[in-house]
Amino acid sequence: MSDVNWTITPGLDLATRAAQAVDRCCALGRFTETPGTITRTFLSQPMHDVHRVLREWMTALGMDSFVDSIGNLRGVLRAANPQRLVIASHLDTVPNAGAYDGILGVVLALALIEASLESAPPPFGIEVIGFSEEEGVRFGLPFLGSTAFTGGFPPELLDHPGKDGTTIGQAIRDFGLDPSKLSNAVFHPETRAYLEFHIEQGPVLEKLDLPLAAVEGIAGQSRFHIQITGQANHAGTTPMDLRKDALAAAAHWICAVEHYARSTTGLVATVGRLQVKPGAGNVVPGEVEASLDVRHLNDSIRNEAVHALLDSAQQIAAARGLTFDAQPLLDQPAVLCAPDLTSSLRRSLRAAGYNDHVMSSGAGHDAMIVAPHIPTTMLFLRSPGGISHHPSESVLVSDVAAALETGLCFLNDLEKDF
Repeated sequence: MSDVNWTITPGLDLATRAAQAVDRCCALGRFTETPGTITRTFLSQPMHDVHRVLREWMTALGMDSFVDSIGNLRGVLRAANPQRLVIASHLDTVPNAGAYDGILGVVLALALIEASLESAPPPFGIEVIGFSEEEGVRFGLPFLGSTAFTGGFPPELLDHPGKDGTTIGQAIRDFGLDPSKLSNAVFHPETRAYLEFHIEQGPVLEKLDLPLAAVEGIAGQSRFHIQITGQANHAGTTPMDLRKDALAAAAHWICAVEHYARSTTGLVATVGRLQVKPGAGNVVPGEVEASLDVRHLNDSIRNEAVHALLDSAQQIAAARGLTFDAQPLLDQPAVLCAPDLTSSLRRSLRAAGYNDHVMSSGAGHDAMIVAPHIPTTMLFLRSPGGISHHPSESVLVSDVAAALETGLCFLNDLEKDF
């Protein structure tokens, strides 16, 4: 970390601050469980190092900092007005991740505070949070940090085991925290608004040639485990008109899924996993297990699509003399951002000289957990190439500068509401 300057440097312009923020994200990426990649899961050892470095920056900014009982790093810049804005994102990663998903939102928040302190600090408090867990990698459960923050963490979840047999409760203790004190993770009662900076993780802003967008909501998700069952048989001796080929039926249905989604504005539907049995080149496939993932910002449209796609699978299977079964795995309602905060963010984009484009998020974020409890908004930054969850994930320094400028305008715009 010696080649990155973490000291407070007065008088920097936003372009320089943005370049510094990008460098700091890359530097924090060196704290990893797997050398040569960025892999940092819930309460893993490298998270101690991330906390240490970010807390040093928080202290230099005059913030009070602590790590709560679920492992969220929290820094508070206090003001005469006890009400506060929370700016947050997550510090964990997927395996072999990029350097910006999640952690850029935390680094940007601190860079924003540093910039604001040089002009007119907001009269309200700001709390910056680096959530300990969003990706769901270590225990197969996402949003542990923001779930505890909103008071929704059930105590029985502490006994949930990970792949190595360690429970969530034990992982918390191993990190030096006390799982019996989860109440200290709940948001402060004077919290009035929540903002999350995040890379888009998709290609829309790049296609539109826009650096930023206000997020109006996060799409609801439906996920299913699909099974189509026919009859395995010899590939050389079974005539085509006497086959019960489960894979052929699945292929027919997958094309139908794509066609339906393409014809419905805003809908995305994906069959991302197939398991073919018995899986031999000289055997007619007798069984296919598949996944189905359907997302839309409007829950009624999503639910209608789910019904149509499952009905299509049933009909395709029946026409071929096969059986079909669907087991629901997830039904996550769509979450809308607070309209007044989204309007404020759009005004801030215009004030900073940028297009006030609005879009929805197809990916899940901590904001979707927070939004039912605290008025919430999000600002997306362009993802070059639309790439995320991959080592080649990147950001443009000019986009980070645009986000900082928009953030400063947002702080000014919020003053009238606090």
